[in-house]
Formats: sequence, C-alpha cells, structure tokens
Amino acid sequence: MKKLSSLIVAAAALTMIGGQARADIAVATAGPMTGQYASFGAQMKAGAEMAVADINAAGGVLGQKLALEVGDDACDPKQAVNVANDMVRKNVVMMAGHFCSGSSIPASKVYEEEGIIQISPASTNPKLTDEGGPNVFRVCGRDDQQGIVAGEYLAKNFAGKKVAFAHDKTAYGKGLADETLKSYKAAGGKEVLYEAYTAGEKDYSALVSKLKQTGVDVLYVGGYHTEAGLIVRQMRDQGMSTVLMSGDALVTDEYWSITGPAGEGTLMTFSPDPRKNEKAAPIVKKFRDKGIEPEGYVLYTYAVFQIFKQAAEKAGSADMEKLLPVLKSTKFDTVLGELSFDKKGDVTLPGYVFYVWKNGKYDYL
Repeated sequence: MKKLSSLIVAAAALTMIGGQARADIAVATAGPMTGQYASFGAQMKAGAEMAVADINAAGGVLGQKLALEVGDDACDPKQAVNVANDMVRKNVVMMAGHFCSGSSIPASKVYEEEGIIQISPASTNPKLTDEGGPNVFRVCGRDDQQGIVAGEYLAKNFAGKKVAFAHDKTAYGKGLADETLKSYKAAGGKEVLYEAYTAGEKDYSALVSKLKQTGVDVLYVGGYHTEAGLIVRQMRDQGMSTVLMSGDALVTDEYWSITGPAGEGTLMTFSPDPRKNEKAAPIVKKFRDKGIEPEGYVLYTYAVFQIFKQAAEKAGSADMEKLLPVLKSTKFDTVLGELSFDKKGDVTLPGYVFYVWKNGKYDYL
C-alpha cells in the first residue's frame, strides 16, 4: 500500500487546466548513470527519453503526459534501494530498470511494497523473476537461457581445448559464469580453471599469468565490458592468443575503445539485434538522426515504455493492480517485435545468439 505522503504528492501534482483536473504520469528509468558502467546508463536514458517524447507527442497515456524521472544507482545495491525510495516519493508508477541485477533485485522489494510496476530492460539474473513479486517483469532474457547457449557452444566448438571461467563476484557476473559452466559440464566439458576477480581494478596481470601458465585456449568471463576489455588486452600484452567469450554486458562500443585491436575475435551472446527488426527501422533512424547509435539496451528501454502505454490504455488505468492482469495476458507490439510475458514475468522473445567483435564493431557470428 502506498504511503500517505505519496497520495498527497499525487494530489498536489494536479493542476486545473480549462476546468479539468490533469496531472502528469510519473515514470522512471534507473541504472548506472555514473561510474564505470555509465555507458549502459546512457543507453537506458537515451531509450527512455526518446520513448517518453514520442509517446507525449502522440497524445500521452490516458490523455495525460508522461513525466520522466532518471535515477542513478551506479550499479550499487544500497544506492539502488535509495533510488527506489526516491521514486516512491516522486509518485512514480512504472520503473524501467534497473540495469545491474544486483541493483534490480533489492530495489524490486521496494517497488513491490509500494505498488510500482518494474520492467527491467537488462537485468538477467534468474532470481529477479524467480523470487520477485507479481509486479516484476523484464524484456531481456535470463542468465540460465544465455548460459545454455554459451555452454553448449563451448563444448561443441572448443572440444578438447582448455577452457577457463572467471567472474567478477556480482549477481550478474557470477550468475552468468555459473550457468554457462553448468551447461558446459552437462555437455561433456570440464573446466581447467574457475577464478574470481575484483571489478574496478586496472591490473589483472596475476589472473592473466595464471591463465598463461595453464595454457588456457578459451576464457569465459562473467562480468562487464570494462574488466573484460582490460583482461583481453593484458592477455595480448603477454603474447596470449586465448579467445575471450562473454555475455550481453559487452554490447557497447566502449568495449572496443578499451581493447582496441586486442578485442578482435571476442565472442559474446546477446539477443537478436533489435536494430535489424523492420518495425524498429523508423525509430532507429530517429536515434541516428540525433547522433545516437541505438546499441545494446537503448531499444530495450524504449520498448518498456511502449509496453506501459499499451497496458495502461487497455487497463484504462496506470494503477498497478489494474495493470498486472493486462501485463500478464497481452501481446505487445514493440521495437523488439511482438512480445508477451510468462507467469513469472519473463519475456517470450527469441533466445540468445552469438556475436563476434571485428574491426571495432560487433555483428552476428
């Protein structure tokens, strides 16, 4: 039940225009707007701002304009909870966030208690929807789905090779590495190393030296592009030709800005590129006309707001209790394609595919 203060804020937000009471509908996105993963926060912010502008230009939602709030959690769990509580005070009814699973999961408890719909564009840890409330959804895949694809690929394409796994100890990184390792072992593989590293460091020479000494052919990294980029660069500096493989957190051009040519041949899993979806073409052009490349999670965030608009108009309300049955029973038309949610709140979209980094860009393998 929402706090009385939220109701007071909502009432105070009403203004009389032409004798009719009107109020903006407060919606939000939140992610790492600052810090080492800020490129992903920028993706989410760009997607949210464009979506809200397009929706408002088309008449808004239920005859009201959307008012966008942006929260910076820096991918820190405690800061994410603070952001969530701030969104409650601002009377937000829908959160398109967060980015890091380690932020989305604790923040989801606040949103559930306060009656706020949460739809993450990017958090892939299974616990988000497995253990989350009925208000929790995501338009991205899950680590156990991504891990199956990656693990089976490793077992099939690197049979007889020395494969190592490393993770950054985060909910996302460790979860993805563990799911991939589980799939790899189920397909008959056996890892030669399983290591943890600390995110945010600049020198991974100790890890790289250990990998070199073991003669690792393939390193699977469960973590983000900043550390993965440094690791592959330092492997090349030590004369290693080890293939680096990772997940969706490498879908940013910033990865190549870290690695340079050392990133050539890096493999990663991600959903089919929504920029190649014909229905998304006009929106992709709008972003590019503004000098924004809609890579990574830009269009995923845009899609969240499309879903909210369609659900609210079908429900005739932005209230969580009225939105939930619509969200769980409707097919939505989005820049990602037509999608719906299962009973857990996971999206029904095509699964993961492989990409490879070549000449500073990533494309299908």
